[in-house]
Amino acid sequence: MKNFLVVSNIIKDPDGVLSGKIVNYLKDKGVDCRSTVCTRDCNNNYHLTDYEGTDCIIVLGGDGTILQVARDIADKNIPIMGVNLGTVGYLAEVDADKVNEAIDRVLKGDYATETRMMLQGDITANNGEITHLSPALNDIVITRNGALQIIRFSIYVNDQFLCDFSADGIIIATPTGSTGYNMSAGGPIAKPSASLLLLTPICAHSGTPTSIVLSDSDKVDIVINKGRDGNSIFVAANSDGNDEHVMTTDDRITISKSKYVSTIIRLDSDSFVQTLHKKMSE
Repeated sequence: MKNFLVVSNIIKDPDGVLSGKIVNYLKDKGVDCRSTVCTRDCNNNYHLTDYEGTDCIIVLGGDGTILQVARDIADKNIPIMGVNLGTVGYLAEVDADKVNEAIDRVLKGDYATETRMMLQGDITANNGEITHLSPALNDIVITRNGALQIIRFSIYVNDQFLCDFSADGIIIATPTGSTGYNMSAGGPIAKPSASLLLLTPICAHSGTPTSIVLSDSDKVDIVINKGRDGNSIFVAANSDGNDEHVMTTDDRITISKSKYVSTIIRLDSDSFVQTLHKKMSE
């Protein structure tokens, strides 16, 4: 690896002190390196603007910052090394005080990479218009939009009807996202390198399904039904908490494994188990 990009969370490294130290450290090693921050567009989505020709992206922040970067470079498949500047995370493996040691190992080739599946979500409106969500490393979530209301769903798997149910929302998560919103909603935890889909309702009200585990080759269609009073309802679908789109009654979202993946640099083969132990011990 000869060309690095350091991406920092401007809130957690506001003055760019750590990113500056990392850039200087890499340049002292004879490696090209530059730094940038994630910026938001008019829709409150994050975008990187300077990653062409990059061999490795070092992300300073936490899991949320890594999700932003992973989504934005999905079609580039550039390896990501996460440096944790927040609470214990699952993706940001390197502690800030050990970043030089981690960089030395990467430069020596003393690391492994872990490929993580992503999700693709395609919304088909009742007028036939199609909207493509950004690839999601963690999850695609459908929740209320505006007023409190129960959402009525119809779920199809591989074009076969599975069930109807009512809930506050639904989460379709990857194994990476199993420890996020999915876990908070009572869904199962999966090893992040696995390939599967997790469907978990949010506060189900009727026809209560438990979490459903599907193959990564399955296709899931979720249709928004009418509200309890027979009127149209509006919901919000988002990819990793961003790229939000409003859906209404009779709209359909199709979710499947994305053709893109995220590549995470791993320095400790047991890091997920160790992090999970730390989280469960809190």
